Amino acid sequence: MFKKISILLTLVLISNCGFKVVNFSEVNNFNISDISSSGNTKINYKIKNKIKYLSKNESKNLISLDFNTVKKRTVIEKNIKNEITKYQIEIAVNVELYEIINDKISKFQVSKVGNYNVSKQYSQTLNNEKKTVELLSNEIVNEILEEVNLRIDDL
Repeated sequence: MFKKISILLTLVLISNCGFKVVNFSEVNNFNISDISSSGNTKINYKIKNKIKYLSKNESKNLISLDFNTVKKRTVIEKNIKNEITKYQIEIAVNVELYEIINDKISKFQVSKVGNYNVSKQYSQTLNNEKKTVELLSNEIVNEILEEVNLRIDDL
């Protein structure tokens, strides 16, 4: 019985699951020559800076990005006194990726939705909205980078 368990345990430990470790030196292997944007300027500024920071200047994959950002705020909850208690923010970004070396254009859309509560103080409500927009912007940047990496690696 002990031999069977030890053989089974050895086989499980020795066998390979096929999972490949990601080589982080190959992630975000592109250089951005130009970023143009339209729409919500605050969100565009955050997205531009984060994407520029995460791109590699020494890469041979030269790309140009053009994106249009739309921010939509809607009321999702009211109380008995008909006062707004919760908002929903949807940020949608239409991205156009132009690979300069391959002369290839691809388009995709990234959108994220978040909620925030209305506080008794207006300044706290603005802070809640600002934090929600910041979190959604970070998620959008990560998704844009994933999509750009996938489309560049399709070669």
